[in-house]
Amino acid sequence: MGRLTAIGVRNAKPGRHGDGNGLYLLVKNSGSRSWLLRLQRDGKRRDIGLGSMAALSLAEAREKAAELRKHALNGRDPITERDRDRRPIPTFKEATKAAYDDLRSGWSPKHASAFLASLEEHAFGPIGNRRVDTIDAAVIRDMLAPIWTKIPSMARKVRQRIGTVLNYAQSKGWRANEAPLKAVTLGLARQASGNNFAAMPYAEVPSLVADLMGRPQTTGRDALMFLLFTAARSGEVRSARWSHIDLDSGNWNRPADLMKNRLAHTITLNEPAINLLRRRLDEIAPKPQDLIFPARKGGQLSDMTLTKVLRSAEVPFTVHGFRSSFRDWAAEMMPTIPDPVAEAALAHVVPDKVIAAYKRTSFLALRRELLAAWGAAITVSCSVGG
Repeated sequence: MGRLTAIGVRNAKPGRHGDGNGLYLLVKNSGSRSWLLRLQRDGKRRDIGLGSMAALSLAEAREKAAELRKHALNGRDPITERDRDRRPIPTFKEATKAAYDDLRSGWSPKHASAFLASLEEHAFGPIGNRRVDTIDAAVIRDMLAPIWTKIPSMARKVRQRIGTVLNYAQSKGWRANEAPLKAVTLGLARQASGNNFAAMPYAEVPSLVADLMGRPQTTGRDALMFLLFTAARSGEVRSARWSHIDLDSGNWNRPADLMKNRLAHTITLNEPAINLLRRRLDEIAPKPQDLIFPARKGGQLSDMTLTKVLRSAEVPFTVHGFRSSFRDWAAEMMPTIPDPVAEAALAHVVPDKVIAAYKRTSFLALRRELLAAWGAAITVSCSVGG
């Protein structure tokens, strides 16, 4: 129990008045009153100003002192932690520009330009001036609703990019939680299918996989199925080589020059992807540097090869859209998996501090869990090796 009282604090005369546990009230001859916390850290005494009595009551000063003492006991710098609370929380527009400046070195110029332009056009008006820590699922849902069915492809990109900004803000300590994208999706109308709808609804993907299983085993068909199993980009699949594959650990280790953002990335291979690779490996006995899915005359398959497989199956969606199918499924059907895990599975840039919050080992384990569940979900009643 502290020695000071609320009445005693108001009537205290000039000087230093101790409350106990290193907390002091300092009263100057001018009558100004402020709080000071004295700590011992690494054998040295440190005096930390907590603020004026006008800003902190006695109870609040005790609470702040207890919090900073706890940080010091846990090995953190109490002054850094004090100043963290004093930093102003930026608006969404300010956080977007900070995220853009910090992350764009890992993006292609085209993606960096599109990232900023899409948020300037669709998000800055409705939510740009809101503090980033006040943006919740309802705010994002209301912002997306006018464009969700009107321009669905752009709306999904805006949703994902808002998530990138909010997760970056969390890593900077500007908000307590990651982006609430799962709840956002559940609060929006289903996007109608049609010629302008790029992504197949995830509930329809198992039927497509079953249909593909019944078709002749061509390289194009196998490449498309591998893309579906891994949620990878078409170019990444068509450029993949056997040397990138580690079947023993179940990883597809993609070098930086293969990736859109020029950052090396590992995809955890689920059972259907591994079964498909083992079958191809047995059939063609390739060399390590050989392409996994080569064109008939050598070299890479063209992007149109995978599109042609879809058209033959009478599917009116784009190859790239299956990444959105996976992302929507992850948001709606895997509520225990944090959003940054799904973003990392898609090789979207996730701030290192977010990954560190989950620890790198568990982050990879969660990605493996997510991709394994996706593989199982879309291969119901299928023999994947066929």
